[in-house]
Amino acid sequence: MENIFFDGWESFWRELIKIVLAYISIVFFLRISGKRTLTKMNAFDLIVTIALGSMLAAVSLNKNIALFDGVIAFMLLIFLQYILTWLSVRSKKFKNIITSNPSLLIYKGELLEDTMIKERITLDELNMAVRNQGISDISKVDVLILETTGDISIISSVEGDKKGTFTGIKKDQF
Repeated sequence: MENIFFDGWESFWRELIKIVLAYISIVFFLRISGKRTLTKMNAFDLIVTIALGSMLAAVSLNKNIALFDGVIAFMLLIFLQYILTWLSVRSKKFKNIITSNPSLLIYKGELLEDTMIKERITLDELNMAVRNQGISDISKVDVLILETTGDISIISSVEGDKKGTFTGIKKDQF
């Protein structure tokens, strides 16, 4: 039970330096890995972000983890995320393995209830998204899409039969 509040100045300075250097290293690696590492793109990106935070906490709080080990872990995780995103940009098959497709939830004012059930989205959530766009009647929405990131895109008017930005959405939904 000794040293419960203060373990000595050596421990204090060691942790202070370790945390500052771990923080600087993670910021450095995130900057050189590109913007994609921190974007809200898909489930894998979210996992990487959470894992990085968990690693930083472990390096900061666990005296048994050396700074070098933590920096190697940061580098490896960011490198793996970089490789996965690099592959997903270059290979459609690989992209389809690690990301989902957008889902059409409303088309021409009609709710696609089967898709809503599959995606676990309620009418209340759709109403809120429509209200946030300043639209008072959900039937006036031509297209509502649940994006791969979980965001909801609303298009109040679709002209013609051109797919335009709707590529990647299942063709049977149009």
